[in-house]
Formats: sequence, structure tokens, C-alpha cells
Amino acid sequence: MLTLTNLSNADCDVEHILHGDACALPAILQEPGLDGIEFMLCATWDRTLFPPTYIKGVHLLFWPTWVDFWRGDRTALMAEFGSEDNIRGYYGSLNVADWVEGWRGNLRRAAECQPQYLVFHVAHNCTSEMYTRAFSVTDEEVIHAAIELVNAIAGEIPRGCKLLFENLWWPGLTFQKPQLAAELLERVSYPDTGFMLDTGHLMNTNLDLQSEAEGAAYVQKIYHELGELGKRVYGIHLHQSLSGAYTREMMRRHVGWKTSLDWQAAMDYVMHVDQHQPFHTDAARRIVETVQPMYLVHEFQHRSRDDLVRKLRIQQHAVAHDR
Repeated sequence: MLTLTNLSNADCDVEHILHGDACALPAILQEPGLDGIEFMLCATWDRTLFPPTYIKGVHLLFWPTWVDFWRGDRTALMAEFGSEDNIRGYYGSLNVADWVEGWRGNLRRAAECQPQYLVFHVAHNCTSEMYTRAFSVTDEEVIHAAIELVNAIAGEIPRGCKLLFENLWWPGLTFQKPQLAAELLERVSYPDTGFMLDTGHLMNTNLDLQSEAEGAAYVQKIYHELGELGKRVYGIHLHQSLSGAYTREMMRRHVGWKTSLDWQAAMDYVMHVDQHQPFHTDAARRIVETVQPMYLVHEFQHRSRDDLVRKLRIQQHAVAHDR
């Protein structure tokens, strides 16, 4: 099992985590004994700051709102974005073919890193639906659209590299319907596929969870319900999220809400729901022992290098926690 953490080359990570220092990444990984990183390419790759030897996986870019664009549903797009300029600003073009080429470009850049795996989000939501969770598309529709999209770009996926589909709590891959997860793997044309099980995202599908122990038990339950399909869970994004009370309160406050959110409001909501906090207890160990992944990614929201190091220390201890 490779033990990793998440890092991007966005300005926030380069400045706040690495401080622009080429020696920073090895030092950050050394103390908790990590093998490397799951990397997100948000800018031109600087090999001195992010040496390829440490890049074990690449998290592909993603657009949370995309199915309506893929299907050419202009009415839905205008309702969400308000203008063609906003649509163009979000997708980079009004032409779906240009957007798909952007995906291919991201895959080509990822291939340069020679990763062992890629991570692909399978989810869709509109910001106007975040508060209420009254979603306009179904899990089935998102899965089928994702199959179409992946098959359109599969030629750029580097051979020998696993393509791992990640679950969220929005419509798409949630692991609540194992038959849809199976269909996703069966109908994608790329041969080497599997899942990246995100524990916090999975916990966000159950608003009743009150503790890490309950969260771990729920993750184990859903994993066991996958049956043989569970063998295709090759990685874990390990973190915890106990945001059910907040989610319920926002649903109560916004009954009937249908207004799109600006970027800041949407991000504020997502950060409150998807907390990306470290496990403090042996709940973490129980999850890892149940799934036995090839890749264990300590995935956090981190404000600084000290914040990241602290969270890594806490969760590494939790994973190693004695019975």
C-alpha cells in the first residue's frame, strides 16, 4: 500500500504549503513517512517543486456542473449561468468539442507525470440545487453521461495507468446503487478501471452520522454491500465529514430555493459540507483494514504547511491506532 497526500500546483499550495521551496515536498513527506502525492495539475508543471518521483497519482480537473452542457441543454445552462458569457467563462467555450479537447489536454499533461493512477469525479450538480438537494438529474443520467465522456477521451489515457472513479454526494457515483457502479466499469471502453472511495464524500450521503465511529461503520457497510465490486476499490481518499446537522439546517432554511449561487457562496457551502477533517480515532484503521487499498490518500483542506503536517500526523496516528 502506498501512503500519499493530496497536493496541487495551484498558487495557494505553491505559496502556502511549499513556500516556493524545491526542498519542501521531500521534507513534508519524510516526517509522516509518506510515499508521495496525488497531484492536481492546475498550472504548468514545475518539476523542481514537484519531482516526478513523488507523483503516484493525478487527480484530473473537474467541472461540478457539466451534464447540461454535455447534452446541449441551453435552457438549463441559461438558468444556471444567466448569460452566454458566463457559460463561456465556466467551460472555456460554448462548443462542447472544445471542452472535450480540454479534457484530452489535461490527460496528456497528466501522462507526462507518469502516474500509476488517475482520479475522475463522477458527479453533477447545479449551484441552485446545493442548499435543497432537490436535484434535477438522476444518478443514472450522470453515470450514462460520464460513460459517454470517458469513452470520448479514453484514447488519451496513458496505458498501464489505472482510471479510478471517485464518489461524491451529488447525483452520479454515490455507491448507494451498486448496479450503477458496476455499469460504469462495464461500459467504459478503457480496460483498467476501478474506484477511489472517498470516505468523507460517502459520509456526506448519510445526514444521521454523529461520530467517527458511526462514520466508519457506515463506510464499512456500504463497502460490504458492493460485494465483489469492492475488489475494484483500489484507493481511498481518507478524511471525515460530520456535516449532517449543517446540511439539514440549510435544507430547512432554503425550502423552494432555485437561485444560482455565486462562486464564493457555493464554495462556502461546499467547505461546510465537505469538511475534509482528519480522523482522530481508530475508526480510520477500521476503514483501511476493511478496504485494504493499494493507495491510501490522506486528503485534507489545508491552510498552511503547519496545518497540513498537523493533520497528517493526527490521521497517520489514527490509522496505526492499536485496538
